[in-house]
Amino acid sequence: MPPADLAQLVAHRSCKAGVTGSSPVVGSLRKLVSQLRVVKPVKQIDISRNPLDLIEKEFAGLYSGEPGLSSIPGGQSAADKALEDLGISGYAANRSEVLPKSARGATVLSPYIRHNLITLKQAFDAVSKAPFKDREKFRDELYWQEYARHLYARVGTELFQNLRFKVDWQSEGDGWNREMACVDEVVEELEQDGWLVNQTRMWLASHWTVRNGVGWLSGQERMHRELIDGSRAANLLGWQWTVGAGTGKPYGFARWQVEKRAPGICSGCKLKNACPIQEFPAETQPRQLEPNPLLNRDPDPRRTAGPLTPVKLRDPNVVLLTIDSLGDADPALTANPKLPVAFVFNEKALGKLQLSSRRIGFYLQTLADLAQRKELSVFIGDPVAFANSNEVAVTYAPVPSFRKFQKLAQVHPYPWLAIPQAGTVRSFTAWRKGLGG
Repeated sequence: MPPADLAQLVAHRSCKAGVTGSSPVVGSLRKLVSQLRVVKPVKQIDISRNPLDLIEKEFAGLYSGEPGLSSIPGGQSAADKALEDLGISGYAANRSEVLPKSARGATVLSPYIRHNLITLKQAFDAVSKAPFKDREKFRDELYWQEYARHLYARVGTELFQNLRFKVDWQSEGDGWNREMACVDEVVEELEQDGWLVNQTRMWLASHWTVRNGVGWLSGQERMHRELIDGSRAANLLGWQWTVGAGTGKPYGFARWQVEKRAPGICSGCKLKNACPIQEFPAETQPRQLEPNPLLNRDPDPRRTAGPLTPVKLRDPNVVLLTIDSLGDADPALTANPKLPVAFVFNEKALGKLQLSSRRIGFYLQTLADLAQRKELSVFIGDPVAFANSNEVAVTYAPVPSFRKFQKLAQVHPYPWLAIPQAGTVRSFTAWRKGLGG
């Protein structure tokens, strides 16, 4: 089947035929790997080894910074525990608190949600009995994540450029002055733990571009490199919204916010008497760009959403997991419970992106946890080449790179919170109204 035909089929076909003939996975991991066709050059890694040892020895040249792990553990077991312990009383009032950490109301579910260890619907349903104000604010944030996914699925790599308003996005430089105690504290947490509350993400984005005039693309790339919940959809949208490229209203970062959200930090800053952010930055009005018609209407929402029912072309011999769906409830995995499972780290992409060891460590912990329940093979190589050499069942991912897959035995629906529609995505508010709920 020509590649274009397969891409069209994945976007539109809803096949009711089931797959039969799957046999139980038996034997050792060695026998399992021998059942798979692996294209060289590829390297298999022993996921049972210590993740830091794996990072240093198997990922040499493929990560940035000093080896280390986040305090937020990866894995379905950790995600299940986090969801079980979830309590959002006070969330609306405290989600933006920064320091002390004990005052924070953020749930820290985002690393699990980003990789669908917890789906947005699971998180949405889990707070049904929470106080009204907290429940609505929490669900609003879940919808923001879904909006980011819808937007990225529709416009793709165009999200790497100014969306609606002209803002500096290409100039190079370092927009974070670490002589400032507030900036240093936040960047240190980003680099050491790979996670930040939303408030400090906005501080860093605003300081990088709005205050210091450095192009937002390089800033979001630096943040994306570190975040264990880093997704192109959420990170690109967050930066565009903060610097004004998405709204025309740049978010100003000033000392007032630091003293409100992180009381006491300014008193220990060596720049406290010459604070670079003593006042809010001067207001600017970015020039509106020529409208992108895709923001107003999607000519092919079914292509954007991917298949809504499983597309089954051939009997698969392996389930391939992707970064966008690593949970036990992965649709391709649950549909083929007796098949072996594989995950392929994209060596070329890692070499280019230079993700932090915290991010890679989170993936390794997640895969090691899954290996306690499934026959799992993990490789470093080319996931598309692996798919071309095997009969792969995979869950659709609403990202541009997924369209590189052209030879797939099965494609299963992505676990949307809301199915993408044809209407406007120009703003979160307009998109939300278009959902009709």
